[in-house]
Amino acid sequence: MNKPDWQKLRAEVGKHAKRALKEARRWKKHAHTLSGHLKQLSSRRLSIKDQAFFAKRLAFLITAGVPIMESLIMIHEQARSRAFSRVIDVVIDDVANGQYLSKSLERFPEMFGQFAVNLIKVGETSGTLSQNLDYLADELKKKQMLRRKIIGALIYPAVITFATLGITAFLMVYLFPKIIPVFLSLRTKLPLSTRIVIAISSFLRHWGLLLIFLIVAGVAAFMVARKRSGRLRTLVDRFILKVPVLGTMTRYYNLANITRTLGLLLKTGTTLSAALAITADTSMNIIYQQHLAALGQSVIRGKTLSVYLDQQREIFGDILCQMVAVGERSGTLSSTLIYLSEFYEHELDDYARGLSSLIEPALMICMGLLIGFVAISIITPIYAITQNLHP
Repeated sequence: MNKPDWQKLRAEVGKHAKRALKEARRWKKHAHTLSGHLKQLSSRRLSIKDQAFFAKRLAFLITAGVPIMESLIMIHEQARSRAFSRVIDVVIDDVANGQYLSKSLERFPEMFGQFAVNLIKVGETSGTLSQNLDYLADELKKKQMLRRKIIGALIYPAVITFATLGITAFLMVYLFPKIIPVFLSLRTKLPLSTRIVIAISSFLRHWGLLLIFLIVAGVAAFMVARKRSGRLRTLVDRFILKVPVLGTMTRYYNLANITRTLGLLLKTGTTLSAALAITADTSMNIIYQQHLAALGQSVIRGKTLSVYLDQQREIFGDILCQMVAVGERSGTLSSTLIYLSEFYEHELDDYARGLSSLIEPALMICMGLLIGFVAISIITPIYAITQNLHP
């Protein structure tokens, strides 16, 4: 090969090398962008409604004989949110490349959770995917209904409280300051209630916005600190369980979720130790998470559930301990746990209704006393002035 041909060949190789390097950089950038999108998607939370829609629709399509790829494509066309649509895009690509559905969903732990992934994995390995998806959809629907009961029980007191504070703030900030100059011009000593209202009104007019900002900032800082500090979260969750009214509702809510999740996992063939670990991950209260993790270790060492639960009756309650012992002896633990979840749901519903009927009159009395105090503080000096007037 002569020198010109060699130089030509080197130039051609260099040209192809530059092109290959450019393509590699482009694909690296594309992969980095895709990884960023996946990371961003995996950190988002998918609503319980969308999760239930996905599980119920996929179960229906698989039961009707539609292949899983076509089922996912049909669900993608019916997606209700952009984030959900992107997730289904990734799942379709993974399944098309030969991955299991559960393996693909594991890439989005914040969206679906270990409980849903495990149910789907068990269904894929045992051939009962559609049945397990139905279980998952029913579980998510019940969890959503349970959460609505809690919110419904607390929303009325919250509305009444905010309305009372709003009316009081209006009287203090806008109405009362117009009457204050008249009171201050009097040479007589004002009643104690009027002096208290004047001091509060003056404080709110000068420092009210700062007070609101400090309250909002304090709540936000507390929520962030609770999320990042395990010790603080433990203290808060333990304190919530000891509060008379809120603690009872929290205990019923957690026990209903724990028993239903654990019973459903056992019903689908999950081992007891694995089911306890998954149930601990899905629990909202860190105290129950710690006890469920310890319960799992106790089961691994060969002990029964009832032995550990009997030592923690203050957390789990007498009924749960007794019924679990009966379920273990009779070999119907999963059915017993599901029955217990329904029992705790009914208990929570009855307790929430009774709480609402008790809170309504108490809040109305507090609202009347607060507004009445402000009204009396305004009327009393005016009445004193009119008494001192001579015809």
